[in-house]
Amino acid sequence: MGFSFIPLDISDFPTRHNYWLALWQNHIERIMADRVGELLVKFYRGREATGFAQDDDGVDVELSDGASLRAKYLVGCDGGRSLIRKKAGIEFPGWDASTSYLIAEVEMAEEPAWGVRRGEKGVNALGKPEDGKRVRVVLVEPHVGKGDEPSLSDLRDALIAVYGTDFGVRNPIWLSRFTDMARQAASYRNRRVLLAGDAAHVHAPADGQGLNIGVQDAVNLGWKLAQVIKGTSPESLLDSYHAERRPIGARVLRLTMAQTALGRGEDRTEALRETMTELLRMDEPRKRYAAMMSGLDVHYDPGEGHPLLGRRMPDLDLVTAAGPLRVFSLLHEARPVLLNLGEPGNLDITPWADRIQQIDVRYAGTWELPVLGAVTAPTAMLIRPWRS
Repeated sequence: MGFSFIPLDISDFPTRHNYWLALWQNHIERIMADRVGELLVKFYRGREATGFAQDDDGVDVELSDGASLRAKYLVGCDGGRSLIRKKAGIEFPGWDASTSYLIAEVEMAEEPAWGVRRGEKGVNALGKPEDGKRVRVVLVEPHVGKGDEPSLSDLRDALIAVYGTDFGVRNPIWLSRFTDMARQAASYRNRRVLLAGDAAHVHAPADGQGLNIGVQDAVNLGWKLAQVIKGTSPESLLDSYHAERRPIGARVLRLTMAQTALGRGEDRTEALRETMTELLRMDEPRKRYAAMMSGLDVHYDPGEGHPLLGRRMPDLDLVTAAGPLRVFSLLHEARPVLLNLGEPGNLDITPWADRIQQIDVRYAGTWELPVLGAVTAPTAMLIRPWRS
């Protein structure tokens, strides 16, 4: 998997979806847009934030059309060049790019060299989209490109450098550039301004980890913001967003840097890749690496306690008085859920009944998580919000 293309089997992982699934970005965007369309949220499309000013009570946001908005909090999800991050004065330390890639969907007058080809600086690939009429391209550039708006001439140069010909490339449907630059915001919060996604961390997009941790950021921050705004929790809850998510982002930066290095084609890297491949055929290294790359081993540290504390809740098949149900079906309302696995009615949550959903359940299977392995079954479990 990833730029290194080392085989990684996760079919024995204790998860409902023990496989790798890759989708083109346009499909992901469509799926997310469809979901957003179901929510009763007001959206302002085609506008950009051009500035903001925050005070003790909220944030005034200036928009590109001359209008302004007043909000209690502002979340910058505006990418690696985030204006929100810059205006908030949050530093963005890290490593400059050593390699740049072009990705495109184009027509070619000649039959291209289909498949994957590893070059000295990384992996190149030419593949067929679903309709088979165009070519999807991923190419390492001969020199690190500048900016994110490459030209067709840049694409031709990169094709010639790798394949010795440009295959008569023409009519790009889309064309963009990414690099292996790795940077992370020094802080995910400045008072009423917070960062998420690429605004908080950028790195090479190996195996979709940037998308995955960006969504994790949003989920982690979303329910906390909601509780603070509603007055359910104190504002100090927002401090836990940085404390929990920044270490996860830092680890992904290191992992993607390693994956990018392993993708290079020179002899010394090939020797390292062979060694890594041998190690990842062993159960313990394989499981640790796959869990880290998939995000299934994410662990927030709330202190000592049961081994499941602070870890991702598995999607178990539970039994209730009303019949069977999956854990994740209980989490759509973004409210904490208390699973009572002991005697029905033996837990009293009256003081928190307006905040927490309690349900009596039974589960006869094994409690097991990737890397952690099997653990002792808990008698009760409080699951904090997972998604909205």
